[in-house]
Amino acid sequence: MRGRLAFALATCVCLPLLAADNAPTPGKQEQQQFEKQITIKLDYLLYLPDGYDKDQDKKWPLIVFLHGSGESADARGVNGNVNAVTKHGPPEFLAKGTDLPVKNFIVVSPQCPSQRVGWQPDALNPFLDEIEAKYRVDKDHIYLTGLSMGGYGTWAWASRFPQRFAAIAPMSGGGEPRRAARALAHMPIWDFHGEADPVVPVSQSEEMVEAIQKAGNTEVKFTKYPGVGHDCWSQAYGNPELYEWFLQHKRGPRGRRQR
Repeated sequence: MRGRLAFALATCVCLPLLAADNAPTPGKQEQQQFEKQITIKLDYLLYLPDGYDKDQDKKWPLIVFLHGSGESADARGVNGNVNAVTKHGPPEFLAKGTDLPVKNFIVVSPQCPSQRVGWQPDALNPFLDEIEAKYRVDKDHIYLTGLSMGGYGTWAWASRFPQRFAAIAPMSGGGEPRRAARALAHMPIWDFHGEADPVVPVSQSEEMVEAIQKAGNTEVKFTKYPGVGHDCWSQAYGNPELYEWFLQHKRGPRGRRQR
């Protein structure tokens, strides 16, 4: 069977945003609110590689792709159409047919419900739990990447839950340098940005990379494209070296990463 890209739906149960890492210790009344759970439904596109159905014992590397704001379910002209996610990134290449090594991964591309809210790690983490339970994912080879709003989401999710990923590749995004420096001091990272980006200044990536390198991370690559604007991802995702680089990294015991 050839690799295929299909629509799917995940129902994720997660704590509300009150359950942040830096949330204050709640009192009795607040505790009840703190323990409430919310249910979030995420549409997503799923790609299963050629050969997935043949060997029922084989586990596959996984790429999780986070799109930009324009592909969100509530974006203008999208109206909840999950196929909008194929506009950019790995889903675009897979939808058109590709010889890139991305076709050798399971690729999961959720659709953000609201561009106003953006990607929320507290919803994405249980989403990944469900993906791991439903498909034959090699948990030591899970890779996170995203562009623009998804670049921010990549930094945020990896900074909150670094133990889930073997390596990350944010593009045209930024984040919280101090949090990232604490959480990602041992994470293999390949960051991409256009030097002429008028939407997200390249300085946002520079600040993230500098902070993480100062924290002692020696496995950070930073590609800046001269003269390139916001769309650096067409070149980055079209480069087979990215997918080969992903596979050079695996998650070690108890979430520690090793090469």
